Parts: sequence; structure tokens; C-alpha cells
Amino acid sequence: MSMKWRTAVTLWLGAAMAMAMTLQTDVQTQSGSNPYRSVDGLQAGQGPGRMGGPWAKLPPGRKMGSPGGIEVDVDGAHLWAIIRCGNDGTPLGSQTYCDNSDLDPILRFDPQGNVVARFGSRMFSWPHGLHIDRDGNLWVTEAGNGQQTPGAPKPAKPVGHQVFKFSPQGKLLMTLGEAGVPGSDSSHFNAPSDVITNSNGDIFVVDGHTANGNNRIVKLAKDGKFIKAFGGTGHGPGQLFGPHAIAMDASGRLFIADRGNQRIVIFDQDGKYLTRWTQFGMPSDITIDGNGKIYVADSESDMNENAGWEKGIRIGDVKTGWVEAFIPDTGDNPPITAGGSGAEAITVDRQGNIFAGEPRPQRLLKYVKVR
Repeated sequence: MSMKWRTAVTLWLGAAMAMAMTLQTDVQTQSGSNPYRSVDGLQAGQGPGRMGGPWAKLPPGRKMGSPGGIEVDVDGAHLWAIIRCGNDGTPLGSQTYCDNSDLDPILRFDPQGNVVARFGSRMFSWPHGLHIDRDGNLWVTEAGNGQQTPGAPKPAKPVGHQVFKFSPQGKLLMTLGEAGVPGSDSSHFNAPSDVITNSNGDIFVVDGHTANGNNRIVKLAKDGKFIKAFGGTGHGPGQLFGPHAIAMDASGRLFIADRGNQRIVIFDQDGKYLTRWTQFGMPSDITIDGNGKIYVADSESDMNENAGWEKGIRIGDVKTGWVEAFIPDTGDNPPITAGGSGAEAITVDRQGNIFAGEPRPQRLLKYVKVR
């Protein structure tokens, strides 16, 4: 065989091996082992085959609404959750809102799923992101468009485009942004999706729920003073398109759920672009535990959005980015669902149990590890 043909065969074999490795990675990403089961199909997580009811038990007479952000409390056991009111007859498959509702959208659940604290009535239209800081304070983003206003019995007032800080008892401690007024300067937001704080108290706001929003990350000091903004609209390195959530690993890296671009974008805390990951699907939310595991909720992938991928929760190593497990969306996979059917919010408790909020199915699920 001539040197020319040997070279050609070698290159062909190399390409074939690379393609095989890519396919193997895709299979691992899509159908990796699923060691988790929903408590809805167990009994308080005691084992497979023991039937039980929904984990989240709302107060008598209250129906489940659309979950927004969820996060485990500083004790590692209780769960704070945004439940967007409900009780208005909104059918499954649609979002619920808190306009014209007296219900409290901010709820605290004990490990057994009982509501033990609640607040926020008449303060929100469409609360979206939730973060618990190191002191147990709650940060909530209001991503309403400013046109919907909570009405009777209290006078209507503008809402939307703001970030709030509350004490664990529900006392309002700080307000960022101007109610009902979108903007892109140092003191305004446009439908902020999520928020997180670092150990110094610096605040990072994911500013923009939709692709035509600000598509930026806003960094502020702990007193709310503007420091800088980074990101910007686009599809290139370090740009964003409909960012939906933020998480931080032990080294301080910021992981952005760049949902419209179907990837995770990673920055340092000064806004320097580090890299991007596409192996976690079309991310709606991200959480990272103390053991170096990253959990990513993909509620959007279907035959139109991110074709070839499945909705579900992917779990991997935060250092290597390798996907180790996949929990498929049990409600609607793979048919098309406008706007997504699966989990848009995710968190993990100290026992490794996963909690997932599904806005359109209007479910708050708990997954336990069974193997």
C-alpha cells in the first residue's frame, strides 16, 4: 500500500474513532444511568414498589400552582420554594400567576413536605428566581412585565423588573430596580431571571428572561451599588441569549443557564469568559452541591427546540463536565410541548435528594437515590 493510501486510511480510521467516541458520549449524555426515583411513586423514599402520594402537601384548600425558583435552606433539610399561587382554574400545561390572588407565593417545606412558613401575599405577579444566602436570607426576582398588577382588595400597584431581599421571617430588607419599569442602565433590570450572592455579599443578577431582554449579568456590591455588567446579546463566546439561571461552584466560578443558546456559559466573578458547555442540554436551572456534582434541569429540548436531545435532569462532575446520570422527563418525552413540560427549577438537599419544580405540569417533585 502506498504512503498516500496509508495516510488516507489512517485519517479515515481516526475520523471513524472520533465519531464513535462522540456517539458514545451522546448516548451517555442522553441515556446515562438513572439511580433516582420520584417519591410520588415511593413512600417517603423507602423503596421501589411502595406507592405514595405527592411529596409536597399544601395547606387545606390550596391547589398547586406553577413552581418558580426552589432552594434548600441553610440547614440542608428544609426547602424554600416559589409557588405561583394557583387556585384560579388554570389548566395543566399553562403557567399560573399571583395577580388577583391573596395566596402567599413563598413557601417553606419541612423534610416531610409540609408547609411550615409562608409569606409574600400581594407582593408579586410572576416571581421567578430564588436564592438563599449564607445567613438564610431569601433573594427573589420578580420577572413580571410591569403590566400586570396585583389588584383588589388592595389598590393596584406596578410590579416587575425587580430583585428583593427578605429575612427568613419575610421582612423586606432590600429592593433593587424600579417597580414596573424596565431598563438597561445601572439601576434598572428587564425581567430578571435569577440572583446569587458570594461569600463577600456581592450580588449577581441574571438580567433578562427572554432573548430580547438585556442578556447580561449585573454585579452589585452587598449594599446594592452597581459594580459592572457583562455578557451581552449574542451567540458567541461570553454572550447570552435568554439566560435563565445562575449557580456558583466552590472555586467561585459562575455557571449561567444560557437557555436560548442551548448551553452553560462559565465566567469568573469579574466577568471574564472561561468556557461553555453544551453537554447538559438546554438548561433552565443549575445547582451545584458540596460534593462537586452539578445538576442541570432541561425543560425545553424537543423536536423543535434543541432537536435530538431529551428533556430531563442531567447530573455530572462540575470539574470535568462529564455527565454521569440522566433523569428523563416522565411527563412528556419526547413529544413537542410549546414552552417546555419538565423541570425549570432544581435543588439538592444534604442527603442528596433532588427537588424539581415543573411550572406547566404544576408539580413540585422530590427524587431519592435508590441505587
